[in-house]
Amino acid sequence: MIIKLVNFFRKRLIGNSGQKEQATRLSSENIAVEEATFPAPKKRRPRKKKNRAANQTTVDKAKSKQEQWDPALFTVTPEEGKTRFHDFDLPVEIMHAISDLDFKYCTPIQADSLPHTLSGSDTIGKAQTGTGKTAAFLITILTDLLTNKNEERPTGAPHSLIIAPTRELVMQIAKDGEGLAKYTGINIVSVFGGVDYQKQQNRLIGKKVDLIVATPGRLLDFNRNRIVDLSKVKILVIDEADRMLDMGFIPDVRKIVNATPNKDQRQTLFYSATITPEVNHLASQWTKKPVTIEIEPEQVAVDTVKQVVYLTTAREKYNLLYNTIVDNNLERVMVFTNRRDETRKLTERLKRNAISCAMLSGEVPQNKRTRTLEDFRNGKIRVLVATDVAGRGIHIDGVSHVINYTLPYESEDYVHRIGRTGRAGASGTSISFACEEGSFYIPEIEAYIGAKLPCTTPDPELLREPPKGTVKPEKEAFQKKSPRQYHNRKGRGPQRGRR
Repeated sequence: MIIKLVNFFRKRLIGNSGQKEQATRLSSENIAVEEATFPAPKKRRPRKKKNRAANQTTVDKAKSKQEQWDPALFTVTPEEGKTRFHDFDLPVEIMHAISDLDFKYCTPIQADSLPHTLSGSDTIGKAQTGTGKTAAFLITILTDLLTNKNEERPTGAPHSLIIAPTRELVMQIAKDGEGLAKYTGINIVSVFGGVDYQKQQNRLIGKKVDLIVATPGRLLDFNRNRIVDLSKVKILVIDEADRMLDMGFIPDVRKIVNATPNKDQRQTLFYSATITPEVNHLASQWTKKPVTIEIEPEQVAVDTVKQVVYLTTAREKYNLLYNTIVDNNLERVMVFTNRRDETRKLTERLKRNAISCAMLSGEVPQNKRTRTLEDFRNGKIRVLVATDVAGRGIHIDGVSHVINYTLPYESEDYVHRIGRTGRAGASGTSISFACEEGSFYIPEIEAYIGAKLPCTTPDPELLREPPKGTVKPEKEAFQKKSPRQYHNRKGRGPQRGRR
């Protein structure tokens, strides 16, 4: 019995080894055929190692640019009653950028605030947009960063934080900051909602961040998720505090402020267009022994902007707008309305009359807003039609005219609108259309700015009928679908293709 079992297993083992030999033989034959049919793939060339000298860091590039500049080339003649940037002990890197930007003399808010902010004092500034306050607090932050450039901080922990109410204002502040910091190597990151969360997160995680400019919502979200660390903030700037109060952002701002060091351990710069009791209460909570600086609105609204109010009717307003733009050959104009639907209809009508224009309102997606502002800044768009979402903080050089197609409901919004032209001492023109309804807002505006508005009737030539629109405007992707389009889905309402 044992012999039979041994012989059985022997036969099985021999059979298996034979199958293995046969399989090995067939496999080698197949491989030979494949090699003959398909040539072996080419070997990849080894990648060349990158030249580390060519791959300089941002700091190295900034230093190399700075070495080529001679401060003696930037000369500004002293003038009585004017303050030069030379009068402050600013770092050479910042003076180089100021020279490039052609800033010669300080605006009133800069001249009054820089001596205090550069020395580390808390400041409450009452100033409208267009006064140059953004440059004032940016210069303070950048100077402190350069003075303490060897200071160690964890990744994702900014040295300074600027909080602003709108995405457009955040982008503008960050853009201004990059212009002033281009020779410093300082890393500025903007944080706001309405854009890709992951992309903004990637700019913060594991990286050294010097300055964050943010809207409250997205920043609070990043702070909760420990993407940013606000415990090392040395300078905190709260811009447009009254606007954040109006928009209901103060609870979020309060949480952000509480995440930063105590007010005794940080410098706080607090700016607002108006100082109401509520705003004053917030300032007293978040600042320590602040210096208060006030720039009255009439200094902005009267001295640098030529204002005209045309008394007209609602029916004549479009004729007046079209002819004002065309007859004066205006190349960069901002037109303001009060409502989104007015903005959309006016944009479409101007496009039909072959005027290059775009709209900016709350219904426009953030990526579209950003492109629109860049196109307007670069001269690709002639007319920007906007609601008050663009009324504050947007600084676009060369805006010659601001037209209030409808006068604003709030008097302070009038100053913010016309502040898009005549910025930082430059001259500009504001034209307002006062129709049957809008005329009632004039007395309030006059009381707010402390001056009479020059009201006149337009020349008959400006009221002539514009040509019939021939250009069909492109349909914007963000426009709402009509009820009929919603019912044309599969299985609902009329069949596709029916009229």
